[in-house]
Amino acid sequence: MELPPAHTALICVALPAFAISTEQGQLTGHGLEGFYRAGRRILARCQLRVAGREPVAVQARMLSADSARFMATLRLPTDGGPDPEIVIERIRHADGTERITLHSAAVRPLRLPVEVSLGTDLAEVGAVASGRAGPELPASVHDSGMRWSTATAHCVVTADPAPADALASAGLLRWEVDLPPGASRSVELRVRPDGAGPVRAAGQGALRSVVAARAVGDDPRVRPLLDRAVEDLQALLLRDPEHPTDMFPAAGAPWRCGLAPAEALAAARMALPLGTRLAAGTLRTLARSQLAGSGPRSGMIPGPLRDAGPHLPPGCTGTEATLLFPALLAEARRWGMPGQEVEKLLPAAQKCLGWLRAAVGDGDFLPDAHPSGLARCETQAHAHRAAVLGADLLDAYGLEGGVGLRQWAQRLRTTFREEFWVQDRAGGRPALARLRDGRLVPHLTGGAAHLLDTGLLGAGALAPGLLDRVQTEQLARLFGGPAMDSGWGLRSLGAKEAAYNPFGHRGGAVRVQETAIAVTGLAEAGYEKEASSLLRGMLSAAESFGHRLPEMYAGEQRTEGSAPLPHPAACRPAATAAAAGVHVLTSLAGIRPDAPAGTVTLRPLRGAPLGELGLTALSVAGEPFSVRVSRLGLAMVEEAADGLQLGV
Repeated sequence: MELPPAHTALICVALPAFAISTEQGQLTGHGLEGFYRAGRRILARCQLRVAGREPVAVQARMLSADSARFMATLRLPTDGGPDPEIVIERIRHADGTERITLHSAAVRPLRLPVEVSLGTDLAEVGAVASGRAGPELPASVHDSGMRWSTATAHCVVTADPAPADALASAGLLRWEVDLPPGASRSVELRVRPDGAGPVRAAGQGALRSVVAARAVGDDPRVRPLLDRAVEDLQALLLRDPEHPTDMFPAAGAPWRCGLAPAEALAAARMALPLGTRLAAGTLRTLARSQLAGSGPRSGMIPGPLRDAGPHLPPGCTGTEATLLFPALLAEARRWGMPGQEVEKLLPAAQKCLGWLRAAVGDGDFLPDAHPSGLARCETQAHAHRAAVLGADLLDAYGLEGGVGLRQWAQRLRTTFREEFWVQDRAGGRPALARLRDGRLVPHLTGGAAHLLDTGLLGAGALAPGLLDRVQTEQLARLFGGPAMDSGWGLRSLGAKEAAYNPFGHRGGAVRVQETAIAVTGLAEAGYEKEASSLLRGMLSAAESFGHRLPEMYAGEQRTEGSAPLPHPAACRPAATAAAAGVHVLTSLAGIRPDAPAGTVTLRPLRGAPLGELGLTALSVAGEPFSVRVSRLGLAMVEEAADGLQLGV
């Protein structure tokens, strides 16, 4: 199935509802256009005509994560001049509300016929994406609007004010609008499943405290990046239907408006500076899905397969999710998750760690679920972090198992540095994977960034990594080189590698999550030059995308005056991309909390690559936390919880 392109669309999101529009503003029923709710397109077509003519579109822009504004003009044929006399504004909301306003600049009173033509197929989003949506359904007049029905779905569109005429056969609503000189008149349409009220977004008011989070500084891009990141994360929130107090982020719109365990955990982890509530809801939701029994998958968080690019077979995202679970819980505790919440999730974390030990067995590496038994580099990084942070978590609560996890992690470090490194005359590189017979898959990918993401321990210390100092320096050099740094961010596959494709989502495109992880990992390892280059590229790309970063974009080399090429199949907004904006900005201040010990350590980038930076209304230990980094790279806490001490 070839997905229809979504890269030029304006996508308003407030899950479980979203609306997809082109820059023209008219909903024509073509492609993905329409209002959606709970995975179904409830209205496909909404076309406006004024005085028998279609307005001329002049501008379209997002107002917020869940609303867009479309401007159009109309020149009346009776005047003969070049200037339009009517300006039409359409404000479209994800919840199924659209307000159409006509503004008159004419010098005489006008009486204009206004027509809105409506239609829908009530198709599931999968059918729309695959071109199997089917024809429009017949409409019937219903109160002040139209109604469509199938055996399983219904939709009603109502209008305020009520139309003067309604023609069911054409799905047409018609008004006669009187416009005095300089006056404005509006019509509001409400699109609802039959019998349903207005959509209440799952995230509405749920993370009220994070809305106040702000970034200010010398670089004007930091504020809109954080603002949009927070908006998009809230817009992508869903509630567990059986436990509505628990929220988790959907992977992204329009393709993945549901729970993707690995992406949800990764996004919640990068968003910890906004508070621990999202992490807690995600962890509780996934703990209920954990596999029981005594088989080899017992203790896993289930997840689907994911394409792994041109050089590896598909990977099991359940493996990644199972390893992310204890790591997120351990770090959420450091950021201030209440002790009673941590304790309730400990049994699930223990089962994840138990699965890890059982899957490794007597070996040194965590093998892949694929029959080939290969071991992926990225998986070893996740497993090592889970073991080290998991052991720290178990020790904190007096539970057994920490010693064995640390011993295996130490053994993995020693073996990985010797047997997972491809030697060459340029200094070598980490292998993409290791086959069962010991042969290495030598390609360099952005997934190696996870080797730099070691995790947070107590007293502001970072966990040890799989690479030694020399290998870390070599990886930093490679990431800072033109083969991996596209100028817009980190490529998912080096430009000199076989099968490189700048649009390959794991074969050369820039994946925002990997770029953010590389930025923070390089900075924490002391390679600020390379980190700063990737950071500036990511910020420039964000500016080009209106500060709403897609999950990925093409890895084409940046040139003077160019812009990043969008990927037509990328989700935008995407939870990991939104959370990545939070992650990189807060990493500039080097915030390393240890809420159980009542301390927070600051390790800002000494080079201050973005100049002065202020971050306000973050969350550490459950209370507002604000910090400012000077142009000299010095950090100062401006607001913190009572009793929270600055570590050294």
